[in-house]
Parts: sequence; structure tokens; C-alpha cells
Amino acid sequence: MQKVSSKDVNIRPSFLRTLMDRVADRMIPYQWETLNDLVPDAAPSYCIRNLKAAAGLIDAPHGGCVFQDSDLAKWIEAASYMLVWRDDPETEKHIDYAVELMEKAQTGDGYLNTYYQLTDVTKRFTNLRDNHELYCAGHMLEAACAYYEATGKRKLLDIMSRYVDLIDATFGPEENKKHGYPGHEEIELALVKLYSITRDEKHLRLAKYFIDERGSAAQYFDREAEQRASSYAWERSVYAKNVYYQAGSPVREQFQAIGHAVRQVYLLIGVAEVARETGDETLRTVCDNMWKNITRRQMYITGAVGQTAFGEAFTFDFDLPNDTVYGETCASIAMFFLCQSMIRLRPLGEYGDVMDKMLYNGTISGMNLEGDRFFYVNPLECIPERSKKSQIIAHIKPERQKWFGCACCPPNLARMIANLPSSVFMAEKNTLYANLFTCCDVKTKLEGGSVSLSADTRYPLDGVMKFEIKESFDGFVLALRLPRWVRSYTLTVNGASPETVMDEGYLYINDLKKGDVILYDLQMPVSTVSANPRVSQDAGLVAVKRGPMVYCLEEKDNGDMLSNLSIDPENGFEAEFKQDKLGGIVEISCPAKRISLNGWDEYELYAQDRKPVCEDCTARFVPYYAWNNRGKGEMRVWVRTHGKER
Repeated sequence: MQKVSSKDVNIRPSFLRTLMDRVADRMIPYQWETLNDLVPDAAPSYCIRNLKAAAGLIDAPHGGCVFQDSDLAKWIEAASYMLVWRDDPETEKHIDYAVELMEKAQTGDGYLNTYYQLTDVTKRFTNLRDNHELYCAGHMLEAACAYYEATGKRKLLDIMSRYVDLIDATFGPEENKKHGYPGHEEIELALVKLYSITRDEKHLRLAKYFIDERGSAAQYFDREAEQRASSYAWERSVYAKNVYYQAGSPVREQFQAIGHAVRQVYLLIGVAEVARETGDETLRTVCDNMWKNITRRQMYITGAVGQTAFGEAFTFDFDLPNDTVYGETCASIAMFFLCQSMIRLRPLGEYGDVMDKMLYNGTISGMNLEGDRFFYVNPLECIPERSKKSQIIAHIKPERQKWFGCACCPPNLARMIANLPSSVFMAEKNTLYANLFTCCDVKTKLEGGSVSLSADTRYPLDGVMKFEIKESFDGFVLALRLPRWVRSYTLTVNGASPETVMDEGYLYINDLKKGDVILYDLQMPVSTVSANPRVSQDAGLVAVKRGPMVYCLEEKDNGDMLSNLSIDPENGFEAEFKQDKLGGIVEISCPAKRISLNGWDEYELYAQDRKPVCEDCTARFVPYYAWNNRGKGEMRVWVRTHGKER
């Protein structure tokens, strides 16, 4: 499976285009200001200041986290993707300025990391476990590939190629090299991106080495720590030393997601990319096993992953607390990227379904509707007072922030959205796969010749789609993803029911000709979802969905104490499009009951043999991604039920 280049896909006004324009109009300019520490009352970034200091242009100590360089790298990548579909000379000038600083800062042997260059460069590559050198290198490498592919400019690619040459000369199986691997995975997938441009086997070989060496019997992190005479941050925790870093055992022996969620998923992306390029079936099996474990046992209904704030980590199967969840925005973004890599291994509709889940729920919840406030953590339940006064909930912020001291999520979200055109279609031989549904025009080449088509839809607001074939060739096949949530659909070609083949989540329509018009209507009624009984936190509760979108209750619409609301799904739901609410949403409402406070004294904590008194009311649900755009207040995804036993 090959990606259809974002240069071949024009996304027209639609839900996705609104997201993209938000990135271009607000997020990228705003984030450039934050990287330059120009946003009042926001946490300082230090990124550009660090580069200036490393380049010798100013005298200043290193500021921020050890991985601060990665924020700038992700911003460059996001801005590069944007330049593919929007001409923006000012942003391109900012990128070139940052690249000039990088060139000045780079050492003679190719090294580039402002933390070590401004502290003690002689200690470089001595703490791979904790200090994120290879992680930063990976993000800078992704930025270099993106900028080169968007503009043809080689300077950043050349800078990073020199750095990769140094890394390759430093790490590997040879006796004179360090037998190490990154504490935070990222460079593995970035090296495969570089390989796709250079076709230099050493780049693929190095990516494979980092995967093969990880968790080997001779534990590198242990030896490294002994040399530094330092202990593990997790030594007295629930984590067994290297397990937190996905290095407790060789990668090929791993079958359960564990440890830091973002690291785990970035590792899997690298594994999938190496498996695809090398045909390594054992690595493909690792991807399949880990995918099942994450998506079927450790993923929230919103697509969030990472159940605990302690270590930003996975915990165990079917443990999905809603109020103490971590659900880092970066982790959901990583899952979106993993979906892309898994589809390229094998066209399964399931991967597109999870991509949908991430896109419309657990990623874009990380930003507000203006694109200048951000969530790091994405809970499924929020009570503002608890966040303020309970330490165990302190990581749950009841409102989005201007920026963070550790600001990995905002530029990560920008790069995901800016590159959405490359996620809509993929191709294999003479088949074009439609993975995301949006208004767009695509013109690309398949094995049999050129093909172009237009797509029109209001998805995800409704499921009606129209595809018109503008250019085709004999044997052209269009594969339309049929999401698992669909219970009823219709499909016609030129008004008649076509012969189709249904295979692993895709409807294959054969021999499409120029002028053919396809109407694809996915019925999108409101539905409720129950969790596996093994998920103790959701016992007796339901979540409300419509199409790919998960909904939630907000205090703004329903008053406080949302835990006292209950619904009977058999009473039915109403779905109404509201143009002027939250940027244009479909609001869902239904009859509900609320436990009354009548009869309860404010100093009466418990009452024996008292039956709850309920009042009739209406429950109003809004899309989860849009919560906290109207001020602070309670929010809840999972809702109690009443009525007949379900």
C-alpha cells in the first residue's frame, strides 16, 4: 500500500478543511510566537533562544526540558505540510530562519542538540534512557523530510543527514560502536522516512538495528546507568526497570502494551514501517498482536490511550478509569499515525475505523475551536473542583492552557492536521482506497494509469457521500471503507446497485469509468455503547455515539452533578444540527431523570432506607471534542441508565 501524496489531494470546504484552516490561520502563527516566547502569560518555550545560544549568537543557558528541540521540529513539520496546500511566504521565511540557526549551531561532526551543547557536550550519548537525544533527532529528521518534500529545499535535509551519519557511526552491532537504543522511541520511524527519500540502505539498517537491539539480554540501560552511577526513576515503582521503556524484553517477544504510552506507540510505528520495507513477518506479527491488545483491551471509547498519570502509561487490560485517565493528546495522535502504518501493511477497514475514532474524538479534543488553547490530558469525566483540590486528579485540567512547559502536544496536533490530505486515500496496484471521508478532489497515478475523482459529503455530520469519476482506465477499482458502526447503508453507481466485493472492511467497486457517479449513504442514527463487563469503571453505564463521534454531557447544558443524570436508551434520541453552536454541531437530546436533592439536609451525608427521588428532565449531549469551549464546568462521557434491564 502506498500513500497518495497530499500534493494529489485537494480538500475542499468541509469538517477537515475547517481543521486545516484553523491550523494555518491560528495554530502555526500562534505556535511560532510561543516558540519565540512572545505570548504573554504563557509558559516559556525557550526553543529559538536555545538555538541562538547554541549557534553562538547570544549568551544564555539552556531553558526548558531536555527535549525542547522537538517542539520546534514538530512545528517545522506542521508548517511544511501546510505549505503543500497553502502558499505562505511568511511561514516559509520563519522555517528558513530556524534552519539557518540549526546550520550555525551544528557541530563540525554533525551533532545537533541544544541541551547538551549548552550544558556539557562531552556527555552526549551517555544517557539515552532519559535525555531524549535520539528522540529529538528523530523529530528533526521528520521535519527535514517534510520540508524537503514540500519545497524541494535541501538545507535541513543535509543538516540532518550529517547528524544521521554521526548516529550511524556511533551506534550499531559492530564492536567499536555503542550497542544502545533510544529511551524514547521516535528515530526508528523517522529513519524509514529518510530511507524513502534517499534509498540508502544504511538508514533502513539503522532503524532495524534500534528495534532489534531493544530489550536484548545485555541490557544497555543498565550498563549506561552503572557508568553514570545513577538510579532508575522508576526503581521504586510498579515498573520493573526497563519495562517502562518497552525494553524489558526483545521487541519480537512483546505482546502487551506497557509503559509510557507515546513511546510504546511510536515504537510500533517504527516496527510497522521496518516490517513493510523489509518484509519481516515476525515484526508484522508483533504489530498485529500489539494492535489487538491496545485497541481491544486498553483503549478508551474516545480513542485515548494511557490510563495513568504515573508515567503517562498503560496499566493493564480492561482498566479504563474515566476520572484519573491520562489520555495524552500525543498518544492519540501517535495512534492516528500507527493506523496509517498498519493500513500500509494490509488494507483492513478496522485501521481506518480507529483513524476515524482518533480524528473526531481523542485528538482534536486537545485544542479549542480557535486553535490557541490546548489540553495535554483528555479525561472522560471532569469535575473542576476535584481537579483543583484532589492531588490524584490534579493532572486533569478543567480548561485548556495557552502553552505548557512540556509542550509536545500542541505542535504534534498541528502536524497531524496539516498533513490530513495524505491520510484520505491510499493506493495498491489499480485500487484506490478511501480511508477518510471528506469533500475533496484527487488526481493520482496507479499502475494502470491516471485516475481522478471528486468527493462531496458533510461527513461526519451525516453519512451521505457522492463520488464522481473524472478520469479512469480499464480495471480501475475504488475501495470504500464500510465502518463497523454502520448498521444500514445504500450504494449505487449511476442509480443502480453495483456488483461489489466486501472484504475486510472495504467495499470494492470494479471497472469504474469516467463519468460514473457513486452515491454512498451510511445511515447515522444515534446509538448507545456499553463497555465489556470486565471494565469495572463503566458497569451499568452507556456512552452516546453518532457515526464516528462520541458525545458527552456538559454542565453548560445540563447543570452540575452530572453523575445524577440517567437515561433510558429505549426512549429514543433526537439529533438536531445547530449551526450557531460550537462551530456547527449535531446536538443530541433525550428524556432523562435526575436524582433530586429535595429532602436532603446539606449536613446529611447518608440516609438509611431512603429511596432516591427522581425528576424528569432533558439530557443534552455535544460532541466530546467540543467540550470546554464555553467556560469551565463538569463533563461526563459515560452516563447511568434506568428503565428495563439491558
